[in-house]
Amino acid sequence: MSDVDTKHTISSIRLTPGGPVAALRAEASSAWEAAVGHRFVTELFAGTVDDSVMRKYLIQDYQFFESFLSMLGACVAYGDAVGPKLRFAKQLGFLEADEDSYFLTAFAEVGVPATDYADPQLTGPTEGFRDLMYEAVDSASYADLLVVLVIAEWLYLDWGERSEPMPVRRVHSGWIELHRGEDFRAWVQFLIDELERVFPTGEDAESAAVRDRLSRIWHRAVELELAFFDEAYVQG
Repeated sequence: MSDVDTKHTISSIRLTPGGPVAALRAEASSAWEAAVGHRFVTELFAGTVDDSVMRKYLIQDYQFFESFLSMLGACVAYGDAVGPKLRFAKQLGFLEADEDSYFLTAFAEVGVPATDYADPQLTGPTEGFRDLMYEAVDSASYADLLVVLVIAEWLYLDWGERSEPMPVRRVHSGWIELHRGEDFRAWVQFLIDELERVFPTGEDAESAAVRDRLSRIWHRAVELELAFFDEAYVQG
């Protein structure tokens, strides 16, 4: 069972009342809250995450880098308007400039050599979420891609905006800073707005089938995010 701290601040995201994203968020609220209030998040803000846990967490999270790039590239390819395509292209540049730099600095701080993070054995949650990302890419469905991206980014913004003092060590504070602030909040809002824009609302059988598929992807993604946090504390 997960160790959960329920005292956290919900991220300042605007949702359409009664809209599809609000409904999906409510359907998976139990697993979502367990992830956002997880022991790992509480210890991260307190600066007490054991280095062995941080090493395992970061090594596994780094394995999403390539698949995340592929998802953004697929959104450039399958997006239905020039504006969103350009926004995704811009985000690709951010990953290289900021997120990859954090990982390399953090690995050095907690003593992870390149041989350990270049091609590690994947845990079950890591493998599962990476498979989910590549399934979204292979689907060539903009909506499928958006569902996975919304989970991957919004859930982290949710815990990243806790109103608590920042930890001292860079390995902890840097990870928090990547998942909060005006720019990241605007990125998450863009993803949610895009998902709401393209979410099927028709009464026909095809629209209903797509809605069911997107709901299944949403639930699977949230459960995998929670399992990913849990896995960081598994010994061996």
